[in-house]
Amino acid sequence: MKKLLALLLITSLTALCQVTVKTGLDVLRDSGFKVLEGKNVGLITNPTGVDARLRSTVDIFFEQKNFKLKALYGPEHGVRGDFAAGDHVGNDTDKVTGLPVFSLYGENRKPKKEMLTGIDVLVYDIQDIGCRSYTYISTMGMVMEAGAENNIPVIILDRPNPLGGNRIEGNIAESPYFSFVSQFPIPYVYGLTCGELAQFLNAEKILKNGVQCDLTIIPMKGWKRSMTFEETGLPWVPTSPHVPHAYSPYYYVASGVIGELGVFNEGVGYTIPFQAFGAEWMNAAQLADKMNSLHLPGVIFRPMSYKPFYGGSKNKNLQGVQIHITDYKTVSLMGIQFAFLKIHSEMYPDKKPFLLCEKSRISMFDKVCGSKNVREIIDNGFNMKELNDFLNKDVQKFREISSKYFLY
Repeated sequence: MKKLLALLLITSLTALCQVTVKTGLDVLRDSGFKVLEGKNVGLITNPTGVDARLRSTVDIFFEQKNFKLKALYGPEHGVRGDFAAGDHVGNDTDKVTGLPVFSLYGENRKPKKEMLTGIDVLVYDIQDIGCRSYTYISTMGMVMEAGAENNIPVIILDRPNPLGGNRIEGNIAESPYFSFVSQFPIPYVYGLTCGELAQFLNAEKILKNGVQCDLTIIPMKGWKRSMTFEETGLPWVPTSPHVPHAYSPYYYVASGVIGELGVFNEGVGYTIPFQAFGAEWMNAAQLADKMNSLHLPGVIFRPMSYKPFYGGSKNKNLQGVQIHITDYKTVSLMGIQFAFLKIHSEMYPDKKPFLLCEKSRISMFDKVCGSKNVREIIDNGFNMKELNDFLNKDVQKFREISSKYFLY
């Protein structure tokens, strides 16, 4: 019996390891790059733009003979990943190819006309994490706007959504809280691949002034909406310095919103970015007991003490909890941080986050939330039902609308 169980386990693991997904890049290469034939190409990418063997899209495109790579465009962190979060990224020359690199995270967030001289088609190939506040989708939208305004077709090379294609969480962002971290009226977790999102933005006329670009999606092969990133068989390349693992996007959603306040450390600066809540005044054991007493589905909390190596909490002795997601299917990611805020308000009523933080951080908090309502509910008695009702009010409506653009 033991031998049979062992054989079944090995067979299951082997089958899992053989699950392979071809990204839009690999599908495009399999086609011989036909849609790019004879064209001058502008490529929007970063270190996550790689094939299944970790070769850069930049280098793959540069060596092709049936089209010409003419220019590179870099989002936050740059084309080759040379910049930290929030750093100004300037124009440059790529040291490997000698091509001009135009920054889309400096003075210009949208490609200007002079940056597109001689370009016949724009190709976007960046791995995203499926969260509204992550700036790559904002860059994608602005590239689409530039394509529409300059009559240049846009091609999106599709990649997996690490949060999956079924999970939708959070309210839809609303005016006047649109910004580069909430560029579009979509939920915080929107359950679409970048190609599907591009189709949604284009068809629903959500881009600035309702413009629509000549859009082509190169879809993946083999991806399913229920897949975790590990199940794709693809290698994970850190999408940014604090998203080092394929599971990091889960924790980014779980703690990133309150991380904007700068009051609590969320593990950034330590070895577990976005996987903790820590502060100098908290009692780790008591906090863990309180958090675990909530019996939140799919997550448990471990008491911990730690000292970050860099950032705003550098060398401070912090106490708090480490977040351990135990069941991704049942956990409410976005709600974890608000459950923590509620417990914190009960344990430390004199430590009010919106009074402890800088005023500029309150504005950023509202922008990331896509609304002031989240903050006002917290400030005005912190009714968790009211907050959850607000966060969930748009989920079903968005699921129905967005499903029209599913590719998988």
